[in-house]
This record gives sequence, C-alpha cells and structure tokens, in this order.
Amino acid sequence: MSASARTRTTSTPNAVGRPERTGTAGGARTGSAVAADAAGGGLPRPGVESLVRKSRRHEALVSGWSEVSDTTRRVTVRWPRDHPFYTVDGRYSPLLFTESLRQALALLTHSIHHVPLGHRLGWEHIHSTVDPATLVIDPDPGTGTGTGTGTARGAGTGTRSSPHEDTVTLLVTDLSVRRRRMGSVHLASRIHAWRAGRPVGTAELAYSTHPPAVYDRLRGPYAHAGQAFARALPLTPPVAAHRVGRSHDRDVVLSPTDTPHRWQLRVDVSHGVLFDHPHDHVPGMVLLEAAVQAAHACADGPVVAVALETEFHRYVEFDRPCLLVAEPAMPDTAGRARVRVCATQEGRPVFSATVSTLPVHS
Repeated sequence: MSASARTRTTSTPNAVGRPERTGTAGGARTGSAVAADAAGGGLPRPGVESLVRKSRRHEALVSGWSEVSDTTRRVTVRWPRDHPFYTVDGRYSPLLFTESLRQALALLTHSIHHVPLGHRLGWEHIHSTVDPATLVIDPDPGTGTGTGTGTARGAGTGTRSSPHEDTVTLLVTDLSVRRRRMGSVHLASRIHAWRAGRPVGTAELAYSTHPPAVYDRLRGPYAHAGQAFARALPLTPPVAAHRVGRSHDRDVVLSPTDTPHRWQLRVDVSHGVLFDHPHDHVPGMVLLEAAVQAAHACADGPVVAVALETEFHRYVEFDRPCLLVAEPAMPDTAGRARVRVCATQEGRPVFSATVSTLPVHS
C-alpha cells in the first residue's frame, strides 16, 4: 500500500505518472514519484512502454493515472481510431478493452505494488464483459466528453476524445494482494471502464508476478525469451480472414485442420502488435484472440464477442503445435450464444475460454 492511501488525491492525469493535482492534502505521493520507484534505487524512471510491457511507444495505451482511494486507481487510456489490429470495420475489437486493462495492471503492479520491472507477470484467469454499442467508432468524436456516469466513485475524467483517438477511463480496484516468501505476488483486481460517459465493460481477473530466480526455475529450458522465440514453429497458413472476424490474413491466429471446428494456433512472431518483443511463451492476448476468432468461425454470420470466461492452465510453448477445439455451449443468462474453446499442447490442457457473442447488424 502506498503512502498516499492516507492522504488522497483528486486529479486529472495529463501524462503518465504526472497527475494534475487539483486538491491534494500535503504529504501524498504523486503518480510520478511512485513510477520512479518502479525503476529501482538510483535508476532513471522508465518510459511508459516499459511499465506496460510494450517495446513500441505507440502501442502503449496508458496516458495517465491517479489514486482514488487506498484500493482504487483511475487509469486513462487512449484508443487509436485507426489502430491496425484493434479496429475492424468501424468498430473497436472487444480485446482492446482487455489489452487496456492488461497495460493498466502492469503499470500499477510496478508503480503501486512496488514489483520490480524484472519480475514476470502472468494471468491465471479473467472474466470480462463489454457493451458492443460502445465499441462502435463514432465518425464525429467531437461530442465525446469522456466523463464517467457510473456510480463508482472517481469514474469521471473530464477528458475529451480527439479526431484520432478516443479516451477511455479505467477504474481499477484491488481485490487482494498476497505476497509470498520468495518474492512472488498474487493479485486479483476488478476493472470498470467508461468511454464518453458510457460504461464500456467490466472485468475481474487474477494474476501473479515472479522474481527472476523463481520464474527461471519454473520455466526451466524455456526461461530465456530470445531462445524460446527463436524456436517458434514455421508459420502455418491462415483460415479465411472474413470467417474469423478479421480483414487481413496477417491478423489471423488460427490455421485450418481436417476436422471442423478444430484449428492449430497460428503464431506469427513477426506480428508487430501481438509480438512487439520476444516472449518465452505465447502471450495470453494471442490466446484470447484465438478464442474470439474461433467463436466467429462457429457463428452463422457476423458476431461480436461480448463476454469471456477464461482460464490459463499452462504456458503455451512456441516449439510445438497448440490445437484448439470449439463446441457450442448453453446460452448465457442473457440468452446470448456461447462457444466453449479448449486448447491443448501435446494432449495437455493449456487454455480454455467460454465466449458469449451477439449478432452484428449492418
């Protein structure tokens, strides 16, 4: 818990780690002070791309953050209206919400919970929902105010969208933080998001961080990202992009097999968004994209994924095939169609997700 938990700040973030303070009691630590700590003693404060685990600066979505209470922080993110991967046919991908919360949690893990940058972060499970109406890209963004209208305290930011990007506000609440003797930390969080005053979605997830010594022992021969990355299997052919809700083959993460509703995970390590730096295992965002694409492939027409219930069982390695199977599940409590997607590697479950969808009406 940071020192500012005892003296709270009302602020409008205007740069990462630099909240514009509009009514602060003396003695509170600002976002810039805590962000500096993430680099460790005597080191320069890292750039935002390092804090959110991206290499390319333009892929860093977080633009600011501030504290609302001792357990809740407000994080502002930008959604580029012409993002090459997370926009398709005039809509934002629902996984842009997931990527936004991933980056926000990474930043807060380092800046608030004092987890060093050298520690490795990994998801355990994530349950999320989005309102598909808020994913439509408004051709006239000038009317968006970005002020939250939800009941959660501190949701509003007062920031405006621009012609090039929309502003989204995340309210991130710690549910639990458990520290282990060897330095690992297990965390759980709840996230609410707003765009132009409308609730975008919610998520609850559990994730963990491990210091290098623990992680290296856990991963064994796969611990070195560069070596694991270099062992990636040759790129396999994509399924038809339009069948999985994509416009370009380069963004397809499924390869066909001889069995209906069964695919091989297609891992293109040259993809500039999904793999903007070497990893020692296939990232969770790739697996979520695969689950969403599988749900598209199972639908009779265009759909949008509106809810995901996901479990990460094991690391998915680059040097062996990962197979995915999809089958219909019972509709959810709102009557929405659902697809159950299970991934295996060498016969062992590695990932599972239940995806709820709604038809897209043109």
